[in-house]
Amino acid sequence: MPRGSCERGRVAVIGAGAIGGFFAAKLQEAGHEVTLCVRTPIESLVLEQAGVKREVPVQIATDPARLRPVAWVFVATKAQDTAGAEPWLQALSDSGTTVVGLQNGIEQAERVKPLAPVSSVVYCGAERVSPGTIVHHQSSRLIVPEGEVSTGLAELFSGTDVEVVPTPDFLTASWRKLLANVSTNPITALSMRRIGVLRDPDIHDLAQKLLDEAVAVGRAAGAQLTPEDARSVLDAQCRLDEGAGTSMLYDRLAGQPLEHEHITGAVVRTADRHGVDAPLNRAILALLRALSASLKPTM
Repeated sequence: MPRGSCERGRVAVIGAGAIGGFFAAKLQEAGHEVTLCVRTPIESLVLEQAGVKREVPVQIATDPARLRPVAWVFVATKAQDTAGAEPWLQALSDSGTTVVGLQNGIEQAERVKPLAPVSSVVYCGAERVSPGTIVHHQSSRLIVPEGEVSTGLAELFSGTDVEVVPTPDFLTASWRKLLANVSTNPITALSMRRIGVLRDPDIHDLAQKLLDEAVAVGRAAGAQLTPEDARSVLDAQCRLDEGAGTSMLYDRLAGQPLEHEHITGAVVRTADRHGVDAPLNRAILALLRALSASLKPTM
């Protein structure tokens, strides 16, 4: 990557989806000069939170050749679009830059490590309702490996409602986040219903069994999980507002590619590596692949 001066207080976010847009807005709120890197131009970034809508004064960039290195870069592309971040990172990074991945999936670390040495677990219920317009529903938490980066991130988001949580066991934290996705994301996307669908007895039972399988797979992979983790995740999701959605549902509503290979697919691949049976997740993956084939590719 190119070498150059990296000015503190200047940060960049690659990807203007729900997660990228939300954290770009929070970085601006913390007082930083923020560049939002997009493939398709948008007129502005707007965040609606707690019923309040505001336009966020960030620089919107569409050409990496016009950029110079910054102190922090956040890779917030969808998992399947990770490679597209590379030209931006080449322009935005030098020896003083810290690059952090903001993506779903237990395979995030190996997927983004060549580009983003630091991975994070993101808890953020946000929805992109139109290009550049983000609605925040609940939660704003980043879990990262403990150390200097976690301290720096906490300082970076100081003064905002973003909580930065350091952990000594990132593997387990990643699997716990996967549990939050592995039942609700596929079920809402396939049914075209929001979180309230989990209150249907048959759907609740299916969700519980998907989670039980994922816990068994995670334990085989070394995550410190128990059957109680599956129950507590589902109980918490059933307490959410029934109108809340999931990232996979939002992608289907927008006609965008789904992240099923990096959520359900990751469970199935890990199950295969460790010889663990996961028939329900495997069946859901087959349905998601069939659904995904019917969606238009991202332009």
